[in-house]
Amino acid sequence: MTAATTAENTAAEAAPVLAPRVTPVIAARHGALLTWRSLVKIKRNPEEILGLTFMPLMFVALFVFVFGQAMMGDWQAYRDFIIPGIAAQSVIFATIGTGVALNTDIEKGIFDRFRSLPIARSAPLVGAILGDLVRYALTVVAVLAVALLIGYRPSGGLLGVVAAGGVVLLFAFALCWLSAFMGLLLRTPMAVNIFGSIWMFPLTFGASTFVDPDRMPSWMAAFAEVNPVTHVTDTMRGLMEGGPVLQPLAWTLVWVAVLIGIFFPLATRAYRNRA
Repeated sequence: MTAATTAENTAAEAAPVLAPRVTPVIAARHGALLTWRSLVKIKRNPEEILGLTFMPLMFVALFVFVFGQAMMGDWQAYRDFIIPGIAAQSVIFATIGTGVALNTDIEKGIFDRFRSLPIARSAPLVGAILGDLVRYALTVVAVLAVALLIGYRPSGGLLGVVAAGGVVLLFAFALCWLSAFMGLLLRTPMAVNIFGSIWMFPLTFGASTFVDPDRMPSWMAAFAEVNPVTHVTDTMRGLMEGGPVLQPLAWTLVWVAVLIGIFFPLATRAYRNRA
């Protein structure tokens, strides 16, 4: 072997191997594969589903039967008002779990393995969030199942219920990117849970979820009117009970676009910096 051949071989070995270009189609396929991984985790950890379904059931029972008579003088009327709100609140609150799960995976080093693979950088985040949406869909089903057992009959019919579920899951998808950003920014799962709860409580309770804003103090009503959870809840209530839909739905779509537009790139960048 000549010296020139040896030099060429050495240069070839030292040359960096360029990663294949990741197109949007390939990135979507990578995200789908990691979504399947997230769904498999549900099968292996059924207690997660119990947690996501048991809490909404408690909310339905407590709010309808404990506060219903005091709020409207008729627990059946309050039941019809509050069921869309409980479904929205349960799903939105559950999005904190996305950030907690991502933070836990990073602590365990799982994302280090993902980073060594030739996959789209956003795929682990997309897979985790889409897998969580399946859990949130089960939460909506659980709330509606209990509501039906206690006599709730949505006037919007099956189509309205399915559309309402789609709206809250779309908003949850957008909100998950905020939760993912927090999970990647903070150091421990406990910190993610604490900080997530700090902003989630006023967001879900300071809305039309449980009380009509017209019955709130003026300063709280002003906050509730611009609260995105109010727009989501009012959209669901309109679809399920036949009320106005167009305006709250338009605002919900605006909030979805804003949340994804801001926190999708921030979460992806935070993943690159931390994973």
